[in-house]
Amino acid sequence: MPLASGRAIEILETMMTKTRYDVVGLGNAIVDIIAPADDAFLRAWDIQKDAMSLIEEERAEQLTEQAGDAVVTSGGSGANTIAGLASFGASVSYMGKVAKDDLGAQFRTEMTGGGVSFGTEPLESGPATARCIIFVTDDGARSMNTFLGASVMFSPEDINADIVSNAAILYLEGYLFDRDEAKAAFVHASEIAKAAGRKVALTLSDSFCVGRHRESFLHLVRNHVDILFANEDELLALYEIADFDDAMAKLQADIGVAAVTRGAAGSVVVGDGAPVAVAAEPVNAVVDTTGAGDQYAAGFLYGIARDLPLPICAKLGHIAAAEVIAHYGPRPEVSLAGLAKAAGIDA
Repeated sequence: MPLASGRAIEILETMMTKTRYDVVGLGNAIVDIIAPADDAFLRAWDIQKDAMSLIEEERAEQLTEQAGDAVVTSGGSGANTIAGLASFGASVSYMGKVAKDDLGAQFRTEMTGGGVSFGTEPLESGPATARCIIFVTDDGARSMNTFLGASVMFSPEDINADIVSNAAILYLEGYLFDRDEAKAAFVHASEIAKAAGRKVALTLSDSFCVGRHRESFLHLVRNHVDILFANEDELLALYEIADFDDAMAKLQADIGVAAVTRGAAGSVVVGDGAPVAVAAEPVNAVVDTTGAGDQYAAGFLYGIARDLPLPICAKLGHIAAAEVIAHYGPRPEVSLAGLAKAAGIDA
């Protein structure tokens, strides 16, 4: 049954306005270095399992060396989502800061090669392109160690107002809140989108990120955000309560549309009316959960951009998440548009 009335209808109707882009993303431009590890290695290097920790450049160099023969691929939560949207066939753009170095060149090449408009000028001097060294254990858990580098040098001057105002949805990555200049760019882009009558989507990114910026996120959710993405831990951290149903009730009072992922249990979609649970897609084996939430957001936003019922948006999200957790790397290796069509969803 479609979830579309009241506030949800207002959000969906905006998607029908003629725009140049379906979605423009704003986030930390990061290159991922992904390697297998065991729990003993994580303990030896004091790495918190299945979480994201911010590190300095010296530790980034040390962990990069320990990663050995790793998979090196463009990443960053918001960038992964935009790449997934492109795989679905959406018209997308991305804004994020890389340095003028080899990793920055790789990031730019992989984004544009995947059909993403990416025109942010590189940082000429200063810190190197950001990297996230991800150690994946046999249970599929990913332990992320992030050196933010050039990514947090993003500022309001890097916002292309023409692109933001001509995108149906502005998608914001919560990780960007970790530096004042980047936070200012975040707010500036939101103001441009709202002035143009566009919708703003936010992903909370990580429960520790929520802990660092809870009051700011609550203010955004209650006053500026139209579509929210969170996993169960992030939702509970946002409202500082332990009961999932109580947190969902608070969320529904604060937002028009939201999707909360619960791992293998699927997701719960909030619109008008009662929340709807949507089952996860089956996966033969979980190889690496890096990018699962990012690709879920890609599928969901693609559905929103195509004016599909919210449960179908969630199903598209689960299709994308199932693809990405079946291999190393945070981005799809096959056409998500093809997977959607094979599932009987032709948008």
